[in-house]
Amino acid sequence: MPVDELALQQVSDKLRWFTLDRRDFLRLCGGGLLVCLAGDAAAQESGRGGWGGHPLPQQISAWLAIDERSQVTVFTGKVESGQNIRTSLAQSVAEELRVPFHSITMVMGDTDLVPWDAGTFGSRTTPTMGPQLRSMAAAARQLLVEAAAQRWKAAPATLIATNGKVTNPGSGLSLTYGEITHGEKLTQTVSGDPALTPAPDWKIAGTPVPKANGRDFVTGRHQYPSDIARPGMLYGKILRPSGFRAALVSVDATAAEKMPGVQIIRDGDFIGLVAPDEWTAGQALAAIHAKWTVPPQTSNQDLFDFLQKNAEPGDAAAQANVDQAIASADVKLTQQYTVQYIAHAPLEPRAAVAEWYGGRLTVWTGTQRPFGVRQELSSAFRISESQVRVLMPDMGSGYGGKHSGECAVEAARLAKAAGKPVRLVWTREEEFTWAYFRPAGVMEIRSGASRDGTLVAWAQHNINSGPSGIDTPYNVATKLGQFHEVSEPPLRQGSYRALAATANHFARETHMDELAHALNMDPLEFRLKNLTDPRLRAVFQSAAQQFGWGKTPSTPQRGFGIAGGTEKGGYVAACAEVEIGPDKKVRVRRVVQAWESGAIVNPDGLRNQTMGAIVQGLGGALFEQIRFASGQILNPDFGDYRVPRFRDTPQIEVILLDRKDLPSAGAGETGIVAVAPAIGNAIFAATGTRLRAMPMAVAAPIVS
Repeated sequence: MPVDELALQQVSDKLRWFTLDRRDFLRLCGGGLLVCLAGDAAAQESGRGGWGGHPLPQQISAWLAIDERSQVTVFTGKVESGQNIRTSLAQSVAEELRVPFHSITMVMGDTDLVPWDAGTFGSRTTPTMGPQLRSMAAAARQLLVEAAAQRWKAAPATLIATNGKVTNPGSGLSLTYGEITHGEKLTQTVSGDPALTPAPDWKIAGTPVPKANGRDFVTGRHQYPSDIARPGMLYGKILRPSGFRAALVSVDATAAEKMPGVQIIRDGDFIGLVAPDEWTAGQALAAIHAKWTVPPQTSNQDLFDFLQKNAEPGDAAAQANVDQAIASADVKLTQQYTVQYIAHAPLEPRAAVAEWYGGRLTVWTGTQRPFGVRQELSSAFRISESQVRVLMPDMGSGYGGKHSGECAVEAARLAKAAGKPVRLVWTREEEFTWAYFRPAGVMEIRSGASRDGTLVAWAQHNINSGPSGIDTPYNVATKLGQFHEVSEPPLRQGSYRALAATANHFARETHMDELAHALNMDPLEFRLKNLTDPRLRAVFQSAAQQFGWGKTPSTPQRGFGIAGGTEKGGYVAACAEVEIGPDKKVRVRRVVQAWESGAIVNPDGLRNQTMGAIVQGLGGALFEQIRFASGQILNPDFGDYRVPRFRDTPQIEVILLDRKDLPSAGAGETGIVAVAPAIGNAIFAATGTRLRAMPMAVAAPIVS
């Protein structure tokens, strides 16, 4: 069996996991492959020879190793949070290296073992890490073939690499990869970019390989970050303020200090504790009495006025140019759209286990940016990054919400003071309150079109939500997209699946629907008239055909809507069917979504990603919003924060367009952006009521 992360954890007490370096790891794996790679193969992702100023390692051994049993270990800074990249990246390596999929072990997000990586976000894993690992695997395969050819005195072109071995068809001789690497140190230099296997010729990539380690998740064997345990470990809690921007007035921890095994840890306004078990830690925290002062703050009621009043001004000259073009249009339209703050709501909240040993700090935590968290820890404790190790066991989702390392820093502070390993798991209320949120936003669109339905001018402004997806894909001679930052937003905000593309697509695709009705045109016909991008046209046409668009007219009881867009290399279109019941409640009955992101690496994984995006998009469209006032979150649990439930899930149909002639793009984010506008447009088609605010279920009385 290949040595995997679980096996290493099981022997960690002897090996001291946190002192195990790459050489030790490779010895455990049975040796490795050391090859220097010259040329641009390692630099092709960024064009600068590295990511974020970090040069990429030139050795294949930094990315993969082959042991004596022909088992392959792959090293990557990307992490698995439910998007199934552990499987798709392993498929890519297996394809180029010509080894069975089950021979691949992925080591992900361990800062001591993998090359530096900016993080897992932005749908960048498939289009960047995929080619990187494929290039390394292809180069390794060629070198293995050349080594076998030299041993047999044969021409490399006459040999075949397949199923983890090199075969000479003429002589019938074969050598496994392990037999080739055993006892040898391959130091050859490869010039130029290794030739990669074209997508039409894929045998392992492009197929629905079952999820790697899937059995461990189904049976409960997998350890999430919140499951990690260390010998002698204590359990931590943090005293939180009573509101945002609160100042500590006084604290009395006398009762907590008297509890057996409880240690209070205070450093300025940082107050935490450790206890021998989770229950005692919770009881001790409840026994601490603290007084805080919370300054006056804005709330949901005046959120959008606040954002508009505190937004940076835009380019007045550019807007004047668009306004001039709009003035000449036959049909003019100006509308405003809004989105509320929403939470990431991962099933696993933030969690970290911290352990200090011999001046080194090791932290197991759920994060999308292990190296970013390492830097945070290094800065917090004023130690070098080489003294910090961050490991990321596959976590229970992130959705862009786990970029920061506050939980890791807190756990490390407690562990340092206690002198023992400490596990800190945020409660659900902490996750809903002290994590950052998807930004709220105000979007204003001004547009103009001629009588025949041709767009002539378009200006879209986004306040606070963000610039992602703000540029319209439709053909328009005069256009403008501006993002207006708010210097001090009322809540902590940050990345969320698809960033602001969801808000900007909601505004744009709703506005396109409004223009279509103003022009008395079919919404799909209007879009296609102003769209020449063949990839976006293809998903619109595929979704419409599968849905049966235009075959059945909308009624007051049933409405149909369509929306689409493109972002991060993905192209999506969705058709939605909604039902308006006698109770005036909206129920989404059916969603058909077409998706195209180049060559598909794993069809099942991509389909699951797309379906998950639809369900998550349903929540943001109809239900989800953070309610807050006076510096406090008013709905900090799943009882009050409404996410989609089983009964909300519509019939979902996913159409995957496999473009083997195009590079593979990421698919983790953009699948969410068309859901809300398609639903909103369907509601309008049935009721004649236009909803311009997300979540729509609380924006108008016709829905709940």
